[in-house]
Amino acid sequence: MQYFEKPSSPLQKALDRVPILGDILRQPLGAIGFSIVLLFFICVVFAPLIAPYDYTRQDIPNRMEGPSMKYILGTDNLGRDLFSRLVYGSRIACEIALPSVGIALTAGMLLGLVAGYTGGWLDNVIVVIMDTLQAFPSIMLSLAILALLGPSLVNVIIVIGLTWMPNYARVVRAQTLSIREKPYVEAERSLGVTDQSILLSHILPNVIAPPLILAAMDLPWVITFEAGLSFLGLGVRPPTPSWGAILSEGFDHIFETPWPILWSGLTLALVTLGFTLFGEALRDVLDPRLSGTRGL
Repeated sequence: MQYFEKPSSPLQKALDRVPILGDILRQPLGAIGFSIVLLFFICVVFAPLIAPYDYTRQDIPNRMEGPSMKYILGTDNLGRDLFSRLVYGSRIACEIALPSVGIALTAGMLLGLVAGYTGGWLDNVIVVIMDTLQAFPSIMLSLAILALLGPSLVNVIIVIGLTWMPNYARVVRAQTLSIREKPYVEAERSLGVTDQSILLSHILPNVIAPPLILAAMDLPWVITFEAGLSFLGLGVRPPTPSWGAILSEGFDHIFETPWPILWSGLTLALVTLGFTLFGEALRDVLDPRLSGTRGL
């Protein structure tokens, strides 16, 4: 008797080609997080097609209205469509979160590799700088720098990248200190291999997973942090539709209409939850200490 293998579905074939994504989607919470993150990036890419109106379009006669057939989430104090502003707000969140985390990840990994591998006085200098930055609360340091530079999209990215950088530097430095003493690294060094080749070929591939996991976990915090700065008036400038700015404008008219606060708060909470669940699922997949316990 011959047995025939059941043909795989297109979805199963796609998951087999991307094993990490398949492992994430097999976890219920990971699948939920991935769905929210995917919806977020769909809004980022296709905002002009999804939003029914321009985010600056004003309809003064219908200002501060509740949900209706014309405006599905209502309007703000200037008659602007809340749904359109929230959809375009996803672009602002993405334009700030991804570059900020990218800057923090790149600079932190570079400093962590140099400090952990070279040691000596250079290691001490880098550690002192990182400790100094971490000694200040993130919000206080950001407020101080933005007060000097002024609120703008670029300045917010720089400030967030600077305040998050020490976390990555410390993680990479600790990993590098451990790996540089491994026998295979000592053997490469004794054979005359350059430090640059050792760092790129042996140390970097072995230290990159923890900071990537940390970056995925930091994205929701950065989105929330940017919203907080915009809420305080130190983020992007009006009429840019930042979720924090929409929330701030809603508080100014809280006794007239609750809809801007409700929808912006729910959107921020949902996206933060999605990135958190996705980051935790990614950690479970990539972290060697947890990968052996999955499925037990």
